[in-house]
Amino acid sequence: MKTITSLPNLSIITAVASSLCCIMPVLAILAGTTGIASTFSWLDPARPYFIGSTAFILGLAWYQKLKPQKQAGGESLECNCETDSKESFFQTKLFLTMITILSILLLSFPSYSHLFFQKTETNIGVNQIVKSQKSEFIISGMTCAGCEAHIKSEIGKLKGIVLSQVSYEKGNAIVKFDNKKTNVEEITKAINSTGYKVVNHKKQL
Repeated sequence: MKTITSLPNLSIITAVASSLCCIMPVLAILAGTTGIASTFSWLDPARPYFIGSTAFILGLAWYQKLKPQKQAGGESLECNCETDSKESFFQTKLFLTMITILSILLLSFPSYSHLFFQKTETNIGVNQIVKSQKSEFIISGMTCAGCEAHIKSEIGKLKGIVLSQVSYEKGNAIVKFDNKKTNVEEITKAINSTGYKVVNHKKQL
């Protein structure tokens, strides 16, 4: 029975590892140390393997839990009352169900991680649009929508931001800003404070 109880624990570990690069930005915001957000971005290429491992481990745990118990002679037991009475909570179907649900939530975390970040709105006036400058920032380390939301949140804290579009797929951020209230250096500093790095930037028309 030790194998059954250890498998759920292992599935949680692999599930956490699969989404750790997206969990870290949220934890960083809660801890107030945004610089550690990209610490585990190097794990992202291995995400498919962690997902596969989690599915395999949970499948094996459920198989061991649901397979018929056999007597010494090889016949299936119709009633396993004695075994069930000695079963601890960590060996029950309820516990395994809870672990399965938690694993699924962890695996799918990148798809809803942006919900943990506050939306920043900017008031765009006519004068701001006339005076605004638009620049593209090439950023390394982004792996999911959570990374996008984190960077956009930090950019939005600056004064004079008219519009910001962040894409982890393109690895960039396009920012329109009032150059009388902020500048490229300040925006770069805000992005770098998240733990992701601006490797290049260029002005757009």
